[in-house]
Amino acid sequence: MPQMRIFLYLLFLNCFCNPVIAHSKEISDAKIDELIKQACLYLNKSNFEKSLINSRVALNYAFLKKDDFLIADCYRIIADNYNELSEFDKAIFFYNKSLFYANRTTADSIKYSIYNNLGNIYCFEKKQLDEGIRYYKKSIAYGLKINDFKQVYFINVNIAWVYFDIGRFDEGAPFLKFINLYQKRDGDESVAIVVNMLNGMFYSHKMDYKKADAYFKKSIDSGKNTEEQGEKQSDLSYAYLEYSHFLIKIRKYKEAYENLSNYNRITDKLYGQEKLKKASVAGFNLELDEYKREIDKIENEKITQSQSLKKSRIIVVLFIIISFVFLILIFTLYKNIVIKKKANEELLKAKEIAEEASLLKTQFISTISHELRTPLYGVVGVTNMLLEEHKELSGSPYLSSLKFSARYLLALVNDILQINKIEENRVVLENSTFDLSEEIDMIKNSLSFLSKKNNNQILVNIDSEIPRYLIGDKLRFGQILMNLVGNALKFTKNGKVTIKAKLLKIEEDNHFIEFKVKDNGIGIALVDQSKIFEKFVQVGRKEEDYQGTGLGLSIVKKLLNLFGSTISLKSALGKGTTFTFTIPFKKNPEKNKAAVGKFDFEFNSQFKVLIVDDNFVNQLVTKKIIERNNYKCSVADDGFAAIDLLKKEEFDVVLMDINMPLMNGFETTRRLRSSGNVTPIVALTAFDKDEIADEAISSGMNDIIVKPFEPDKLFRIINNLILEEKSVGY
Repeated sequence: MPQMRIFLYLLFLNCFCNPVIAHSKEISDAKIDELIKQACLYLNKSNFEKSLINSRVALNYAFLKKDDFLIADCYRIIADNYNELSEFDKAIFFYNKSLFYANRTTADSIKYSIYNNLGNIYCFEKKQLDEGIRYYKKSIAYGLKINDFKQVYFINVNIAWVYFDIGRFDEGAPFLKFINLYQKRDGDESVAIVVNMLNGMFYSHKMDYKKADAYFKKSIDSGKNTEEQGEKQSDLSYAYLEYSHFLIKIRKYKEAYENLSNYNRITDKLYGQEKLKKASVAGFNLELDEYKREIDKIENEKITQSQSLKKSRIIVVLFIIISFVFLILIFTLYKNIVIKKKANEELLKAKEIAEEASLLKTQFISTISHELRTPLYGVVGVTNMLLEEHKELSGSPYLSSLKFSARYLLALVNDILQINKIEENRVVLENSTFDLSEEIDMIKNSLSFLSKKNNNQILVNIDSEIPRYLIGDKLRFGQILMNLVGNALKFTKNGKVTIKAKLLKIEEDNHFIEFKVKDNGIGIALVDQSKIFEKFVQVGRKEEDYQGTGLGLSIVKKLLNLFGSTISLKSALGKGTTFTFTIPFKKNPEKNKAAVGKFDFEFNSQFKVLIVDDNFVNQLVTKKIIERNNYKCSVADDGFAAIDLLKKEEFDVVLMDINMPLMNGFETTRRLRSSGNVTPIVALTAFDKDEIADEAISSGMNDIIVKPFEPDKLFRIINNLILEEKSVGY
């Protein structure tokens, strides 16, 4: 008889199945729902014949409706039947069929059910533990994705059972500890028999026979108290079987014989020969339907090919006629081409020169931005280190000037790079989920040095009607706001700069949010207001030097064009300026990473970080930032040293420089991934993110941080990656 574990088919009693094939193609959803429900109930009662008959009819209806979800669910029920009947190769075949159609839908619940059941087959029946555990992990991932922690709990029960079944109790013990810890929260009567049985097996292994005996009896009592049939009865049979093994171990042979007899009685009831014979006939008819579908598919393809061949003959004749006409036209055009060739050669040369100049300009800007960011990272980092380690220098005007100059130079580099990318049409808006309040706070904090310089306050006012989580290009939005607030702070002294966000309207999924950046600074004269969005134009320098390249507002205008928006301003000399713009964002109704956040894992919070960088100053700065947050930190000077170190030690995350001698960061990451290393790797680089994103992803990197960076952003990315790795590893 088959050893069935916790298969997740009982969760889908509201699935879909059909009892009789109707000639009409119009089938109500209510009828299909009722028939599928009956198929699931028959399966639950081990009536495999009727379950397969209903499943077969349901599958035909599903193909008539061309509904991928219904097809996937019907194949899953068929596979569950074969699973119960111990025809595991057929079960795997139909589970894969179900998975094929399920992947064409967004129904994640059916996917984690399939992966769990495949995990059971490979672990318990095929004895392919690694393959089975891989399926279990996929099932857990889908369970976390849809916040179904009860099913995640069930899968942990299965994993514990796997290890106990093959005698690897030490490996299964953490999973038993987990299911005992969360039994009240996530367990129910359907799994109580198994949980008690597993505890009995564990304490039997530990030779604590008193506890083992108590748990086995509790497991059997739980099974006797239920009147339900199907899986719970099969679980009771396992409890009798394992208890008999335990009784033999402690030499109570008479009681062992009685429990073994109970096991045989239940299995005979569930899998009687008459049931199996009828189920075999129903399964044969179902397989005939499957073959017929394949034959029909081949015949339809033949008909299509025949029709295509006829069309091709007509096309060939038309092609010959058209070709003849084209030959005449080509001969006529040849003379004109010869005449224009000389002129075109000159134009091509001019075009090649222009393209080469444009490429050289792009390469130069990219190279110079990288070369400037690298030392600037060291300057800003060492300055921060001096201010933190030597509090007596906190009021030093020299260090403050040094830090301000470095930040100013960095802003200049970013502006030049940004305007160049926009002009070359290399900016494409991306969609990601972000917290609007958090994004604005980050901008506020990053400009704190500028607000302190001019003794200004930054005030934030966000409409409570605005959803917390929005979907849009947060990077470009941040650049717009950063330029406008930075501009306001430069032209305001001893004043206030206010950032205001207000929800204007909602159209379909779009939330139109109006943003205002208001200051009470020097203002802009009416005559200059039409010029300030042009490149390199600056106003207000006659009386005082406010610094800047004149690119900020030009970048703002071009980025807003990408959003399909415009910007307006209201200003008067001596009264300040208000910039207003509106951007539509979509709302994200789901909480970010809520599943991982709610799932409890036990691990050491003092993470180990490996820094791979050939620049000594950058090593020093990054290491200081990491250790200041109470993390352990090691350093490798190049890619080869990093690979050797990762073979000897385990790290929670790797911060990888890109531009290194001997072997760059991309190649280092590829070698680590090819060797099976799954440690999260973050590119810590001075290159612009857009320039390296594709290669970073293809090499196996998890994220990118551009130097110089805000420490808070680094630690948020590190923590999220480590938490995600811990959850998958668990």
